[in-house]
Amino acid sequence: MHKLLTIVAATTMLSSAAYAQSLGEKTGVNSALGLAPTTADFVKEAATSDMLEIEAAKIAQQKGNANEKKFAEQMITDHTKTSNELKSLVTSGAVKAELPAALDSSSQNQLDKLKDAKPEDFAATYDPMQVSAHKDAVSLFDRYAKGGDNDKLKDWAGKTLPALQHHLDMAQQMNENRRSATVGAASDNPPNPNSSSPMGSNPPVGTAPASSTR
Repeated sequence: MHKLLTIVAATTMLSSAAYAQSLGEKTGVNSALGLAPTTADFVKEAATSDMLEIEAAKIAQQKGNANEKKFAEQMITDHTKTSNELKSLVTSGAVKAELPAALDSSSQNQLDKLKDAKPEDFAATYDPMQVSAHKDAVSLFDRYAKGGDNDKLKDWAGKTLPALQHHLDMAQQMNENRRSATVGAASDNPPNPNSSSPMGSNPPVGTAPASSTR
């Protein structure tokens, strides 16, 4: 009986530890502290990131400007490659983890925002989203490459990291170009001081100027 209780207690402690690590990854605590994610967390987040990037890029190819369409084309190519590589590591048994079958609710919400965005408003949603997403990806891969518990997955994370950093650089430049263009457009079209009154200071047609009384 004592042995059984010991086993149950040990199992509970391990489960709690795994949950705590997952919670730390989900809330961003691990990233802030530079802690490596568990293999299960890394696989889930990396696979979800790939799926989101590919689907977001497909929307960008329809709604985006020339720069966004070019960026999206590379996202589809590169993230399809990493997605296939990660699946191969898992299905071969080299990595013991479960691949997500679909986007989680947070990622789906981001995708829905892109779907709902009008073409003229798309850049303001897509560009900053890409900066944020790739900052998260760089952090995830960097932390696992340094402290992950699966050697093959650590090696793959380290080899993939430079491409993700390049994506981040591209996304930041794309977003900066958008912001510069927005500022430039605003300066080229200064607000009209009489915009609050379409008629300006002139009296309406047919209205005689008020006469002064003595």
